[in-house]
Amino acid sequence: MRTSLPTVIAVAILALFTPVRAMSQTATVPWSQCLRQPDAWYGSVEAVRIADNLLLYQHDNGGWEKNIDMASVLTDRQKAVLLAQKKAGETTIDNGATFSQMTFLARVSDTAKTERYQKPFLMGLDYLLAAQYDNGGWPQFFPLRKGYYTHITFNDNAMIGVMTLLRDIARKKVPYAFVDETRRARAEKAAASGTACILKCQVKVGDKLTVWCAQHNESTFLPASARAYELVSLSGSESVGITQFLMEIERPSPEVIRAVQGAVAWFDAVKLTGIRVERKPDSKGPKGLNRVVVNDPTAPPLWARFYEIGTNRPMFCDRDGMVKRQLSEIGYERRNGYAWLGDWPHRLLETEYPAWRTKWSAAQ
Repeated sequence: MRTSLPTVIAVAILALFTPVRAMSQTATVPWSQCLRQPDAWYGSVEAVRIADNLLLYQHDNGGWEKNIDMASVLTDRQKAVLLAQKKAGETTIDNGATFSQMTFLARVSDTAKTERYQKPFLMGLDYLLAAQYDNGGWPQFFPLRKGYYTHITFNDNAMIGVMTLLRDIARKKVPYAFVDETRRARAEKAAASGTACILKCQVKVGDKLTVWCAQHNESTFLPASARAYELVSLSGSESVGITQFLMEIERPSPEVIRAVQGAVAWFDAVKLTGIRVERKPDSKGPKGLNRVVVNDPTAPPLWARFYEIGTNRPMFCDRDGMVKRQLSEIGYERRNGYAWLGDWPHRLLETEYPAWRTKWSAAQ
């Protein structure tokens, strides 16, 4: 049945003035926890309801937007708005978008024994394959969005999230066995190309391999800046996921082995000892708390989010783009609104790398 022009106009106006997120009702499980549920839950009525939501939020190009609680209960009015917005918005892999929705759809399809979510999953897969640069990297947004968004994006594990999914598809892991052979082969090729890109991006200082910046120039592979407080640097956070991905390669090449060894040596060299981070009461802060660094000789090691290339000095930065050397030197908003210090490489150094090293030392 053909939709009347007044109806189309009404829906379009509704889409312009109705904030979908603001109207949403609270769900039993928020979207941020939807991939952390027991296996049996993915066959539940609630999981199927959320999967149906994802179909509404998916855009015509196969991708999804970010920073939306897609598990929220939707009214009929909100569903109409989403249907009208399928060609609008910006689809991305940032903040877990697209590859997380695909993973959820596959798990529900497998557990609930329904094929209804397989076609949308394959649309998402086609989107990810189309978004990849010829050099193997992925931009933050696709179609491309002007600015730093075109850089090869490791930030918040965006590219590694995509590549992990593609590798699981290539290996025919459950719940991705339904993917056809043509797409499976393309996923395998894309993951291999992405791995080659990772190796090209790894920063070398003198004759030593180190780690990666949170984003790299899509043409030169050189480290690149993003937001004003995300400068060219070596990442003590994103580099962990990259290293773990390389360690999970079934038959690592000598180049991959050297890349892992270089990264691990760097993590060990730049760890920060004798300090810990506390949240202390602060009546001047909007939330009544302030993040501070305190001395503690017994504290386990920490790592900075960003290190200066060449000196390995930690970098802290406000929205003015000026580098500071101490967390206390930047303003309250960025000091408390960003993860500047963490224990990200701890498990990698303590358990994962020793096991990997033993395995591949014996194999060589």
